[in-house]
Amino acid sequence: MPPSLPPLDSLTRGLEIRRPQRRIGARTFDFTRQVAVMAVVNRTPDSFYDQGRTFALEAAVLACERAVEAGADWVDIGGVPFAPGPALSAEDEIERVLPVVRAVRERSDVVISVDTFLPAVARACIDAGADVINDTTGLHHPDLLPVVSDSDATLVLTHSLAAPRTAYPRPQYDDVVRDVAAFLEERVSRALDGGVPEERLVIDPGHDLNKNTLHSLELTKRLGEIAGIGLPTLVAVSNKDFVGESIGAPKPERLEGSLAAMVLCIAQGARIVRMHNVRESVAAVRMTEAVLGMRQPVELRHNMGDVND
Repeated sequence: MPPSLPPLDSLTRGLEIRRPQRRIGARTFDFTRQVAVMAVVNRTPDSFYDQGRTFALEAAVLACERAVEAGADWVDIGGVPFAPGPALSAEDEIERVLPVVRAVRERSDVVISVDTFLPAVARACIDAGADVINDTTGLHHPDLLPVVSDSDATLVLTHSLAAPRTAYPRPQYDDVVRDVAAFLEERVSRALDGGVPEERLVIDPGHDLNKNTLHSLELTKRLGEIAGIGLPTLVAVSNKDFVGESIGAPKPERLEGSLAAMVLCIAQGARIVRMHNVRESVAAVRMTEAVLGMRQPVELRHNMGDVND
């Protein structure tokens, strides 16, 4: 018999997640003992990383299927980039994301989230089978909460400062981690008051969203202060500019830096990671879970018997 799981590493021993056992869609997570990998699939012609490679409907659906095959627990489908640019109507956004949600829901029980802040888009996608609304605007639209509260969907509350699709030059913070934590705590209170129960809330500090590289590095270094809010913490560090600027790497060469940032965040309490490179991310997450004592190794053979295998 393999030995019992060791206690959690000192990095996470003090972490307390309220309501860590979550039923999200058809899947159950215990965030005291596992990290969920969220794959990114953007049905946009101008997404910052894939530059429109999954804009066609078939390409977007295939990307979701491949992510599931690679081990993703979750797929995040977006129809509008966060970056500044022209607004997209709710009708046009629905036309982009709804067919993907429907197709994936028909083929898989994977958790489906939709990256949107518009109530009409959220409602249409929830009705089609989406399990999560990932609002990167931090409740910019006042009517989003009633839509989510009137459903079983989980809501991701993300820190950002700018109005959707607008620039926010030279962001300033007194202390970026404390400021972000205060913002998220206020949004959590607002969501609770709006009828979304705590067991359906997730927080995200919003790496690079209205933040410069130094801000995002500080959030990564002190991610434990965000996780200390006590709700499951999502981090979206994959191929971000703070990674590229830190190591001098263009977008196609940021995988290793992204994985390093991801692992550091997990070690401090992140329990959902939003990543582009799914297979590599899943392997890194499983290894990190094993090191932290959150899961047992798949097998134990090396130096376990009379003969070294």
